[in-house]
Amino acid sequence: MKNKYFNIKDSLYDITEKYEQAIDLLISIGLDQIKEEKMRSTLGKSISLEDVLKLKKINVDAFVAQLIEKIESTENDVYLSSKQKDVVKIIGILPCPVKIPLIEAFQKWLEEQNFDFSLEYELKAASIGMDWLEDALKETSEEKLPDILISAGFDIFFDKKLFNRYKEKNIFEDMTDLSQYNQEFDNDTIKLKDPNNQYSMIGVVPAVFLVNEKELKGRKKPTSWEDLLNPEFENSVSLPVRDFDLFHAILLNIYKLYGQEGIKRLAKTLQSSMHPSQMVKSYRKKSEKPVVTIMPYFFTKMLIPATSMTSIWPKEGAIISPIFLLSKKSKKEKLKPIVDFFASKQVGEILSHNGKFPSVHPEIDNRIQKENKYLWIGWDYIEKNDITSLIKKCEEIFESVVKGEK
Repeated sequence: MKNKYFNIKDSLYDITEKYEQAIDLLISIGLDQIKEEKMRSTLGKSISLEDVLKLKKINVDAFVAQLIEKIESTENDVYLSSKQKDVVKIIGILPCPVKIPLIEAFQKWLEEQNFDFSLEYELKAASIGMDWLEDALKETSEEKLPDILISAGFDIFFDKKLFNRYKEKNIFEDMTDLSQYNQEFDNDTIKLKDPNNQYSMIGVVPAVFLVNEKELKGRKKPTSWEDLLNPEFENSVSLPVRDFDLFHAILLNIYKLYGQEGIKRLAKTLQSSMHPSQMVKSYRKKSEKPVVTIMPYFFTKMLIPATSMTSIWPKEGAIISPIFLLSKKSKKEKLKPIVDFFASKQVGEILSHNGKFPSVHPEIDNRIQKENKYLWIGWDYIEKNDITSLIKKCEEIFESVVKGEK
């Protein structure tokens, strides 16, 4: 398949050298190692885009269409609306698949506004990592802190050493007019809305199972997280270890449900053949393909029909990484219209319908079957635990098992 930009038979190296936009999209389908320049110039030269899509069971037409859309997009990550003295600053990380449509919608909305202040925003793809956002939060004063923060995951916003001083001062406020979230997230089993009215959410990233039925070899398909932790799936699972937001959410929920032993059992499921250095081997050797891949729900829509790959929503619920939106109370009058945009039905539809990231907006049909539930660690659990330290503890347990230390 050729187009005016690339051929799917081109090497990953050639494509990513020409189009930096391809790196984010390749990372988003689980090719984490392509983030590293050294891996792009070694592994990337030995495997074609076509080979990778076959390996990942990704629909070629859907992937190519997304990559062309990213190439043709001319949106800027950094934007300055005017040069007035009063400045409102927004920074954040957006899920890769919806970054472009969200920014396009935001820019179109901005064209219709007439603010009496200068607006700066910097919205980047989640694949670049969290370091730059963490640096922005190291400012010593409320005045220097960005006015609106958007990001998925638990790493930064619940860091007691880094972020707690802002939380204790109660400088953030949920300014959305969503008195109640979508019923999927406000029922007898889950309450996503912050009872302290500090953190807002706009959606979630759910983790589901992708099962390769050809590799089951007599084993029953895992239909729950508990099934996945059984010894029969040791060394058989591809985990999103480098997707920090989602991986940390998985670690926290498994720890809450099953304690340290659960983390150890999860680590034992990790298939060693899926490490970067063995990526090509896993493509060539059927015996080394993972039985189960844990992935964001979004990518199930890119699967090739009529294959051996089956998507399963875990019985206990899909573990979720919430997409948070934090806004400073001191600038409420200026921030309210912007917050209203990000909490709007329009943005909810982009998240849910474009990206399969279920929205918390009560008017959105997330098109999720009613019996499918979500796993959320809960606000009480967050209040009672040092989440950042707990993530680090879980990572250390996980890594020690993977390295064979325990």
